[in-house]
Amino acid sequence: MHRNHVRPTAVAFNGFWLRKGSNSQKPVRPIPAIELSSRFMQMGSQETCSNREISVNSSSAESGGSSTSTASQTVFDILHLVVSIGIILAMDKFLKQVFVAAAIKFPSALFGMFCIFSILVVLDSTVPAAATSLMNFFEPALLFIQRWLPLFYVPSLVVLPLSVKDIPAASGIKICYIVVGGWLATLCVAGFTAIAIRKLVKTEMSDAEPMSKPSPFSPLEAWSWSGILVVSFATALFYPTALGTSARTCLPFLLASTVLGYIIGSGLPSDIKKVFHPIICCALSADLAALAFGYFSQLGLDPVLGYYLTKASTNPGAGDVLMGFLGSVILSFAFSMFKQRKLVKRHAAEIFTSVIISTIFSLYSTAIVGRLVGLEPSLTISILPRCITVALALSIVSLFEGANSSLTAAVVVVTGLVGANFVQATLDKLRFRDPIARGIATASSAHGLGTAALSAKEPEALPFCAIAYALNGIFGSLMCSIPAVRQSLVAIVG
Repeated sequence: MHRNHVRPTAVAFNGFWLRKGSNSQKPVRPIPAIELSSRFMQMGSQETCSNREISVNSSSAESGGSSTSTASQTVFDILHLVVSIGIILAMDKFLKQVFVAAAIKFPSALFGMFCIFSILVVLDSTVPAAATSLMNFFEPALLFIQRWLPLFYVPSLVVLPLSVKDIPAASGIKICYIVVGGWLATLCVAGFTAIAIRKLVKTEMSDAEPMSKPSPFSPLEAWSWSGILVVSFATALFYPTALGTSARTCLPFLLASTVLGYIIGSGLPSDIKKVFHPIICCALSADLAALAFGYFSQLGLDPVLGYYLTKASTNPGAGDVLMGFLGSVILSFAFSMFKQRKLVKRHAAEIFTSVIISTIFSLYSTAIVGRLVGLEPSLTISILPRCITVALALSIVSLFEGANSSLTAAVVVVTGLVGANFVQATLDKLRFRDPIARGIATASSAHGLGTAALSAKEPEALPFCAIAYALNGIFGSLMCSIPAVRQSLVAIVG
């Protein structure tokens, strides 16, 4: 007697592999039909004819039951993702509203991150199973954020033509000098500090907690977003206010072009991605879509880019939707830090000392060099948090008067791109062999984009990248929340 076999297939959905078929290596859940068939296979030669009839019925039941079970699991996974990411987004929005209402000048997402981390630590010391369950519940949301993280940085790069149009060319050259030179200097400070502390404490390396990785993009996703792009582009062209406003009507095709550019860029050969990072492909794709729409609609490029990032919650564009996830990125740091808490405790001296020194150096060296090269004070203030992730960098410059937040976001992204393209070669030239030094130096100088580039080839450095990436932004925010520190930076800038 032979049982029918169903060939397994897999479909990627937002960071998960959803399995179809009853004989996959990791079955979704055992079903009664399989157990029934197994019992009949263990019988002797009695009632052979009856066994054959039951075997056929069992195989049919198994196939039907497997399809139903897989469909149910797919629906459950989707609901799990929606609920987990929805809770994080709702928490971020609630905290923002509370902080605005209370006139608190401190990053609300950072406060939320501390709260989540504290809850996890308390649960882990009192009811460890509860902490594990909480981590598992939010795992789909964390994978979703990790998978699409570069997209949340893109809007500032897409609207870069609008951000720099009023900046004189001479000032632009000075900013580029500060960005590139500052990245290299911060990397050296963080790396050499980590090495020096390592030599003092002589802590041996230990294995880090495994880091979950999201699934690659599937052809189905690429074709789906392509279809959305074509249909929504045509709709916006012929019915400019079909969704109420021009920004909302342009939102679907501008979002689709951004996502599609990222999917295509992520699939490029590694040699090409060294000089053409996926985030560049992503931004170019959105700009080309905006340029095409501006041409065919005779609006021009600038108005369409204005629809991309409106900064108005009542009339959002595609960029506003993407940047709406930045607070969630900060909240997700709590889970990453909790997962690597043993590593943080073991290497606390190297990690905290390097991050604190490199963050102080980055902020004050930017202010000093901006003053020395004669950069306008408002522009210097805008680029102070150049080495801090976008979500927290925007919160930091909001504490200063006269800052250009669009320029801040663009400079942060460009700093990350410089690091993503050159960090590994630079670390090799500087002879940084220690994964702790390499990870901390990368994250402290080029935040998330540099982290993604290095960890793709050096997974052993990823935990230190992730920790330094979060702590760098946290410590920078805490520093700039102190009035005396802000006043000293403003005094240096002039």
